[in-house]
Amino acid sequence: MAQAVTRSANVLRVLIADDHDLLRDTLQIFLEGEGTFETVCVASYSEAEALVKAGEQFDLVLLDYSMPGMNALEGFHKMRALEGSHRVAIISGTASRDVAEQVLEAGAAGFLPKTLSAKSLVNAVRFMAMGEQYAPLDFMRQEEATPSHPMAERLSPRELEVLEGLTQGKSNKEIARDLDIREPTVKLHVKTLYRKIGASNRTQAALLAKEAGLF
Repeated sequence: MAQAVTRSANVLRVLIADDHDLLRDTLQIFLEGEGTFETVCVASYSEAEALVKAGEQFDLVLLDYSMPGMNALEGFHKMRALEGSHRVAIISGTASRDVAEQVLEAGAAGFLPKTLSAKSLVNAVRFMAMGEQYAPLDFMRQEEATPSHPMAERLSPRELEVLEGLTQGKSNKEIARDLDIREPTVKLHVKTLYRKIGASNRTQAALLAKEAGLF
C-alpha cells in the first residue's frame, strides 16, 4: 500500500487533471508562483484516479469536465467516492449553468469556468483548497441576466453586466474591478453598448435601461 506524502501544513497540494496542455501548464505556473501551492498535473481522469487510489493526498482535485475518461459527471462522482480527505471541483469551458448547479448541489468544492482570468482562477483554487465552496456568480447568473427582452437581445452578456454597472452609477474603474477585467475593456464595452441601444452618454444609457425595465 502506498504511503501518503508528507508535506508542510502551509502548502496546499492540488491535483490538476485537464487534457488542455496550455491551460493546465498556465494554471500550474500561476499557482506555484504563489509560493503556497504544490501541484501535480495529469491529462486524463484515469491518471487522476490512479494517483488518489495509490494514496496520494491532495487538498483539492480539479477535474476537467470534458477530458478523456470523465464521462461528464460520472468521473466527478467516482472521484468523490474514493477514500481520502481530498475535495473535488470541476473546471470546464463547455459545461452549462445546469451542470454547475448539479455539481455544487452534489457537494463539489466548486465549479470553475475556463473564462475566468488567471488571477481569479488562482484565488478560487486557494478558496476551495482551504475548505470553502466556490461558485462564480457572473456565470451562475448569466442566463438569468439575459432575459427575452428587445434591448437585452442586442447586447452580449458582458455588455449587459457593464450596462448594469452604469445604472448603478459606477465608474469604469469600479465596473472593471467588479467584473475582474481591465478598465480599457470596460470603455470598449461602454462605447459598443452606446451604439447598440442608441445612447450618447452614461446617464442616457442608464435611463434607457431603467425605462425598459431591464434592471
